[in-house]
Amino acid sequence: AAAGAVRAPLSGPAEPPARCVCYGLGRFAACPAARYQLAFLLLLLEELRVPPARCALYDPAFSAREAAALGALGLRLLPENEEGKHGVGGSATLFYMVHCGKALYNNLLWSNWSPAALSKLVIIGNSFRGIEERLLSRILERDYSYIAKVLKGTEEAALPSHPCYLDTFNDTSVHWFPLDKLQELSPEVWNFVEEPMYQDCEDLEIIR
Repeated sequence: AAAGAVRAPLSGPAEPPARCVCYGLGRFAACPAARYQLAFLLLLLEELRVPPARCALYDPAFSAREAAALGALGLRLLPENEEGKHGVGGSATLFYMVHCGKALYNNLLWSNWSPAALSKLVIIGNSFRGIEERLLSRILERDYSYIAKVLKGTEEAALPSHPCYLDTFNDTSVHWFPLDKLQELSPEVWNFVEEPMYQDCEDLEIIR
């Protein structure tokens, strides 16, 4: 049902994702929540008709056995740590980033900072609305400025909750960025493209 719920927001005018990038899945050999997240990813790929070979994953925590298991499932491993800086390159792309750090979402947005590129992104991850509610606005604007700037151009739908998986997908939403909403933002929003730096941040995870 949740996989179908992801299809609903993607059935509008935007093209469906042709490929997928997954960050921060975690040690699924040892962690049940990570196994559930992997299972949901596989269901999503099936639901969206994205071949496993078009899904790339990265987590520095993967063991050699876990990397081999992902390969056996037909998934690809990214060869190096991109720190979330993955450009869509003109292809509609689903980013599966459940419970990742705020800096990773911020880097992804920065790497695709134009209406044309952002309109091809779908992000499944921590609720941007939740991030906005929990952080002081000055901290959000200082440390995660691309999240702050894109909020008014974002559509968000919470994943339906399930009593068996409350800790696995809590605070998780599907985010997409309709081109018409992005084009309504002021031109100054798009002029600032300075690469994010995170001197005062703690939850950097995959960021070096």
